[in-house]
This record gives sequence, C-alpha cells and structure tokens, in this order.
Amino acid sequence: MSNMTTLGNVFDRVHEMSRNYHDKFIEVKEISFESLETISISNETHRLKPIAQMSISNRLGIPFHYLKKCPPDIQRLNLNHWLAYERNEELFFRFNGDDVRAIFTPRYIPTDNIEVLDKLKSMDYPLDTRVQSSIDEDFMMVNLPDGRQSFTINGERMTPGISVSNSEVGLASLSIAAFVLRLVCTNGMISRTQVSASYRHISGKILSELPGVLTDVSRELAKKKDQFRLSVESKVEHPEMTINSLNNQFQLNKVEKEAVEWAMPLEYGQTMFHVINVYTKASQYPELPADSGYKLQRVGGSILGMVK
Repeated sequence: MSNMTTLGNVFDRVHEMSRNYHDKFIEVKEISFESLETISISNETHRLKPIAQMSISNRLGIPFHYLKKCPPDIQRLNLNHWLAYERNEELFFRFNGDDVRAIFTPRYIPTDNIEVLDKLKSMDYPLDTRVQSSIDEDFMMVNLPDGRQSFTINGERMTPGISVSNSEVGLASLSIAAFVLRLVCTNGMISRTQVSASYRHISGKILSELPGVLTDVSRELAKKKDQFRLSVESKVEHPEMTINSLNNQFQLNKVEKEAVEWAMPLEYGQTMFHVINVYTKASQYPELPADSGYKLQRVGGSILGMVK
C-alpha cells in the first residue's frame, strides 16, 4: 500500500495482514535448525521468513551474507553450533501462521502496528483522515498531513504534518518525525527536527509518550518553509553527478538506486528543490519495499536539512 488513502483503510489493511500473527517464548533447548530457511521447534518444522533468517544470524554472530551462500548442510552446522552458546534460556518468536517472521531476545517488548493506529485514533485522528501510507509485512509508515499549515513554494502547494513509522520485526524502531507532502504529485518527505523521536522496543512507555512527542514535532514544522525556499534558490550545475554522490553518501542499495534513476527524468531540474523531489518521487517506485520508500523520504529530508 502506498500514496494517499484514509486512516480507516490503513486499519483494515493492518487487521487483514495480522490475522494469523501470534507470538511465543520458545525454550532454546527445543530449537534446532535444518537450514537457514527451516527451523525445528519441539520437533515441528517451520519456515523462516527472510527477516527471521537475518535476525537469528545476527543473534548468533554469523555473517548473514556468508551463511546465505553456504549449502544447507553447512548452514545447519553453523546455526546449531552457535545456538549452543546462546546465553538466554528462551527466545521470543513472532509467527505468521506457521512461519517465523522474527526472533528476538526475551527483553523485546513488541509494539504492534495496530497499537500505534489505535493510539492515533484516540488522539482525534478520525478514520476518514487522509494519510499517505506504505505498509508491508515488515514495515509500516503513516504520514498525516495538516492542511491548516499548508504553504506555497515555487508555485506548488506543500502541506506539513507528522510521520509515524514502525517495524514489528526489528527493521526499525517506532519513530516520529516531521513530514511534508508536495500535493501536486503526493511526493512525501520526512525530516528530522530537534524533537524527532525514535523508541526501541524494549520499553512499555513508548505509546504513552506518543501524544507529547507528536505535539512537540508539530511545533517545529514552520521551520521547513524557509528551508524549502532556500532549496529553490540553491542552484545545482550537474544534477546527475550530485545525485550519484548522494546515492553513495546515503548508502542506497540496488533497488533504491533504481528508484532514483526512475524518478530523475520525472523531477529533473537544476536546483536543490529538484534534487530533493527526485528522492521523494523515488519513494513511489513500484518495486520498493515499504522500508526503502521510508528511507528515500528520509533522504529527501536530510538533503533539505543540508541547504543553508
């Protein structure tokens, strides 16, 4: 799911995706690996989703890219060998049906997407609120524009607001940041402010602090207007070279670079305003996973923050 929708539609999507989700603490002694893709729990075989594969590799100290290249029997030997050194007596498993979607230590306190949406609803965001959203099994981003604070830059209407993102499988913490929506093409940009917040899933206080952080972030949105004006005045002689350099600086992966290449002719121009819009447009590339779309919106916000 991407681009403009309603908060109610996001609720429906998250409810549908989570229909078969469940969690369980598993004793380490009940676990053995058949390969990187399958695990035996109490003599029952389960498939490991890609994020679960990465999380257990990292947990056991085995380089994931090395393990991925090994044949199944070598994967089994490595995983079972290092599992014997696991310090915890049990691990926290997140399931989607019979598939394992993530593995954590017992300290992990899940903040589920539906809990985040329930909190937003309780803060007077009705279900018909227009939002920009991107959701898949691993990541959720919900951007809430505030039309009362809209402004015009370079003849285009810009609407600031709040961005809330979360990953139930450990890709990212629950994060809150400023957001700006370019209405002409619904490009979104996520920008750090002095009170941007990110919470690791090891505390039960996360959701109780959400309303205060949202209020603090919204107070700083007006500063983005001046930065956008400066970006229009900042000339870029060689946009392609600048964008290639930024791709490397922000360590974009292969599909993220493909998204930028796709967006470049759609937003081409010789100002920093155009460069920023290349990255925010790239977040709409159809092949992107949700977390990469969020990353490209953050890159756009970081570039805006560089404009002086």
